[in-house]
Amino acid sequence: MGVFVLLPLVLPLTAWPVARLAEQRLHPRAATWLLTVTACALALCSTLCLTLLMVVGTAQLPGNPLPDAWSDDEVREAVPYDEVAGEIAIPALFAVLAGCSRVLWRHVRVRRRAARSLAGLPRRTVAVLPDPEPYAYALPGRNRGRVVVSTGLLTRLAARERRALFAHERAHLAGGHHRFLLLVQLAARANPFLRPLRTAVSYTVERWADEEAAGVVRDRQTVARAIGKAALVSRPHPVLAGFAAPGPVPRRVAALLGPAPAVHVWPSLFTAVGVAAWTAAAGTMISALSSANSAVTLFLVLKAATPL
Repeated sequence: MGVFVLLPLVLPLTAWPVARLAEQRLHPRAATWLLTVTACALALCSTLCLTLLMVVGTAQLPGNPLPDAWSDDEVREAVPYDEVAGEIAIPALFAVLAGCSRVLWRHVRVRRRAARSLAGLPRRTVAVLPDPEPYAYALPGRNRGRVVVSTGLLTRLAARERRALFAHERAHLAGGHHRFLLLVQLAARANPFLRPLRTAVSYTVERWADEEAAGVVRDRQTVARAIGKAALVSRPHPVLAGFAAPGPVPRRVAALLGPAPAVHVWPSLFTAVGVAAWTAAAGTMISALSSANSAVTLFLVLKAATPL
């Protein structure tokens, strides 16, 4: 296998072009699904490969609980510089586990804090808090969650803009956008090369909610005004730190002031954009397959060396 076993750790770099093209050219819903699935696949492959590198690189250390056959020369030849790779893989894998654990703990903590802030309020789909600080967010939970908004923000919006705001936040809940954000955050912790995909998904879920709100209100300019006003008056809220972000507001407003994006899953191959998009998608697919092949091959090598 040689250096090819290390490819899963760096192949996520090839997903960067499709991340840029997807957020610019695809419908936000399709872009969110594509980028999230791609990020998760590449993160799983790189983490599995990192685990196997650690096993092969440390199997020859005295006192380890691993099978003695895993330290045979035939197994170690599958990994270049096995001792160095194994020693580096140990802290790298611990960093991945610690980073993912921190993301999960922060996600749970923020949701619990947000739920406690609503204790005592009527159990409705919309919770209006008497707070002069302007903010609004979608809080996932049972029965599709709740939309939380402060009076400080509602007083700054016109009636139609309020409707657009509520439609935007309800779209976050209906689409389960917090799950996409959590998955790409975990993927970025597993492999730092996937951070551009995390940034892209943070934008596409907001655009997805924008388009859903525009469909409800039937006025794209009203949604754009509501987003612009909310961004101008709102300030970061501690409850939202774990899973809510407004995204690049100027780009979102500009997109809403233009025509609605095509609902097609992918652009036609017979256009310049389609050729670029399909080429980037093919490269990402090859990257994922190469990552899986390297990880599975190394796994089979270890399995073959394991005594019955």
